[in-house]
Amino acid sequence: MRLAVILVHYHTPELAAAAVEALRADLTGTGIEVEWRLVDNGSDEAGRALLAALPVERIEPGANLGYAGGVNLGAERSTAEVMVLMNPDVIVQPGCVPALLGALEGGADVAGPRFWWDRGRRLLQPPSEVRTRREELARVLAGKRPAWAERARRRWRRHARRHWEAREPLPSFSLSGSLLALRRSAWEAVGPFDAGYRLYFEETDWLLRAERRGLAGRYVPAAGAVHLYGQSADREPRAAEWFEESARRFRRRWYGPRFTGLLEGLDRRLPGRAAAACGIPPGGLRLPAEPSAYPLWVEVSPSPLGLPAAAERIAAPPDEPWNLPAEILERVPAASLTVRVVA
Repeated sequence: MRLAVILVHYHTPELAAAAVEALRADLTGTGIEVEWRLVDNGSDEAGRALLAALPVERIEPGANLGYAGGVNLGAERSTAEVMVLMNPDVIVQPGCVPALLGALEGGADVAGPRFWWDRGRRLLQPPSEVRTRREELARVLAGKRPAWAERARRRWRRHARRHWEAREPLPSFSLSGSLLALRRSAWEAVGPFDAGYRLYFEETDWLLRAERRGLAGRYVPAAGAVHLYGQSADREPRAAEWFEESARRFRRRWYGPRFTGLLEGLDRRLPGRAAAACGIPPGGLRLPAEPSAYPLWVEVSPSPLGLPAAAERIAAPPDEPWNLPAEILERVPAASLTVRVVA
């Protein structure tokens, strides 16, 4: 088997170097022939020097093509029959890539791993959200009434836990574009990423196209990776603006202008009355002392609505108050997060 690793970065050379190191360690001894394609959407002189020392082919397009454009360029410059598409802020865990490739050999056309937010693998990151007209409407309404928000969270939890609690590869297209393994035949059948998405939604669009063509998607819990969430986007001051542009482009393509206008109209006209966010108190979160209350989940979200969220399953009363891992607290202000404890 020949594998093309296509990694796209933008002013994150240190992350890209760490990602390549973890990938090389994971592939050592597998006998897999690898084509390394690192698409450099932007680096300063020091960054270029760091990347030049890596045992990879660095492709410098001369402009920021975005993630979609970078992936497309890397795919054009490779010939392997299997590809791994990857953000630089992902650290694969031992056995990750072989498990993903095993899912492809078992019949999947595209596969994605179980993601953790921290290197200690305490907090599971959520699968991608379900994208349908019904779910889009539920997301808008969730911001308008506490009861609607709670209903949306219950629906989202069922979706998330179906993935989190899976022990075998799960048929699913709720995969993250931060790391995807796929057959080149699937890429050629579906077509490249839509480079009109400057940031975000490019993989969501592609995965929906793949699903519509009847291809097979798999969530692979045996494949683990740490996603240092948001590290790449934080380097781009226009990230929030591009997210909104991409979200609107996605909705118009998949739901049509009329439904998109309905969503935007509801969002403007209905006043927001969602419940206030609950943060982590100083000193940590005190969980129930009664063993009968367990297991339970601690959900952590950057949204006041509490979805989507990362989560940790707690099996028994802890000895100390619960808090986020130190490495997450170094990257994300605790005051910006919403925390809920649920059964």
